[in-house]
Amino acid sequence: MTTPSNRSLLSRRDFVRSAALLPVIAASATAATHSATAPIQRAGGPRLKLGLNAYSFSDLLLENLKDKSKGLDLFQLCDYCAKHDFEAIDPTGYFFPGYPSVPDDTYIYALKRHAFDRGLAISGTGVRNDFTAADPAVRADGVKRVKAWVEVAAKLGAPVVRVFADCQAPFKTWQAASNNASRDAVEIWMAAAMQECAEHGAKYGVIIGIQNHGDFIATGAQHLSLLARVNHRWCGAIVDTGKYVTADPYLDIAQVAPVAVNWQVKESPFGRADRPTTDWKKLAAILRQSGYRGYVPIETLAMNRKDYDPYKLAAQVLRDMQAALAAS
Repeated sequence: MTTPSNRSLLSRRDFVRSAALLPVIAASATAATHSATAPIQRAGGPRLKLGLNAYSFSDLLLENLKDKSKGLDLFQLCDYCAKHDFEAIDPTGYFFPGYPSVPDDTYIYALKRHAFDRGLAISGTGVRNDFTAADPAVRADGVKRVKAWVEVAAKLGAPVVRVFADCQAPFKTWQAASNNASRDAVEIWMAAAMQECAEHGAKYGVIIGIQNHGDFIATGAQHLSLLARVNHRWCGAIVDTGKYVTADPYLDIAQVAPVAVNWQVKESPFGRADRPTTDWKKLAAILRQSGYRGYVPIETLAMNRKDYDPYKLAAQVLRDMQAALAAS
């Protein structure tokens, strides 16, 4: 259960960190009827539905795409989710045949029906993109890909498509990808790409979820800043609990939670196997305090562990989260 001291910690310290964003938020609210950094208006109190992000089984899924006799496919992953009582599955685009091209409708609807028959919702999907790239053609290619997968998401019944606000291979940092452009300049061209994607999402009833990934977005303040720049009703935050690169990531998680449209729950808030594991009770308290209603996908990662077993670990994290939510 959330104690008075925990509530005080989350509220006072988050206020101090969020105060710096008040001018941005106020300007956004004044400029448009929608304010992307204002808490989402929810009703009925928190309702949290735990799911699984397919990336937890990345190696096995990619292995199966190369050789059908090995690994497992998305249909088999749905079976795993059903056996362990996950409420939803998030099948990342990388694991569909032919990615980055979209699969044919026969495959899409077969997977949709398979998930339905197993009592699973499809909580989202995601693609790779690089909107930090200095080359406009690279950004345009990312917009085109996101738009195509928005349409796949609509067919699947998935409410959200994840997009990155960080650089992708071959670059290691957004500074390198952008040819050392200023942060403000990069945020401007990223926001333009996100806005175009969000406009397409609005046509299909699919939200564009901006995920923090420890590069261009490494803090809660940076996450909110980009959302304020995009400022679109069909664009929101995906909170990756292992990818805020700060001394106390729980503060960043709590700061962005009120505007979350989806989540990526990790084993460690520091995204590393050699750092402390997630305090599940603290995370549960943040989720409940935010009033979030929706899917909370779990994503386990190998993190260079030779003994990584997603079959065991994903189920264990699910049980840990269920216990923490029951106690909160």
